Amino acid sequence: MNDKQLPSVDAEIVAAQELSLDEERDRYHLERKVERAFYEAGKALQELRNRRLYRSTHGTFEEYCRDRFGHSRQKSNYLIAAAGVYDNLTTNGCQNPPIDDLTTNSSQILPTNERQVRSLTQLEPEQQREVWQQAVETAGGKVPSGRIVKNIVQQIMERTKVPNPYRVGEVCQFIPKDNPELRGKGNCWCIVTEVKDFSCVVTAWDRNYTVAVQHLKSRNYSDFECEEMKGVCDRLIRLYSPDMEAAALVVLKSLGELKRSYLTELEEKLLGVLEEYGR
Repeated sequence: MNDKQLPSVDAEIVAAQELSLDEERDRYHLERKVERAFYEAGKALQELRNRRLYRSTHGTFEEYCRDRFGHSRQKSNYLIAAAGVYDNLTTNGCQNPPIDDLTTNSSQILPTNERQVRSLTQLEPEQQREVWQQAVETAGGKVPSGRIVKNIVQQIMERTKVPNPYRVGEVCQFIPKDNPELRGKGNCWCIVTEVKDFSCVVTAWDRNYTVAVQHLKSRNYSDFECEEMKGVCDRLIRLYSPDMEAAALVVLKSLGELKRSYLTELEEKLLGVLEEYGR
């Protein structure tokens, strides 16, 4: 047994002390900065993406986020969507109290991180506000955890549950509205590969997506047409790589936005050339 004496650590116990009015104001401002950190990040990422301010060094927003911030595009999209929820809450009566009134109540508590509102992004603005107020009440008037918010959202979804109208193999159109992950995908078609309660896993020309049912619209193709499109989709997804030459990406993207269920003779030849080149 080692009898060597461990160094002692003096722990200073500081009795609670009242803050001066100036200190109260400083504390308030600093706390607001901490609370809004994820919001500011989301708004900044949104502007970087929308204005393509990454284009001088990176070909895609996804590459930029990975190299510059060390996280995926999905993480950036979560932050952007969370900032939208925060905007909704602060413009509809959930804002913090004015500085001369440092008291709080359930209508003045705001989220402090992205995970607390992630599940709210699938709701309409009015529902977001209602769920947040309920979550604050459930948390005893404090900032609720992401788990509390998610549980309330799931309860609402279960009460309003309607059958998922889509089926595996169906060809659908993306409806990007209010979904930052689908930005620029409004003309793209996809194949449903998995049907869940409120969402579908789909395959587009570049990758797989998990999207809520309200972000899809059926092309109403026949079984034969759906099978044809699945064959095209399989060929596109095998070819796609984010590092492809720009000309090849243009071809794949154009085929991923077809308005019909078949390839023309020229399109078939172009796709064949890319397949031959990629071997």
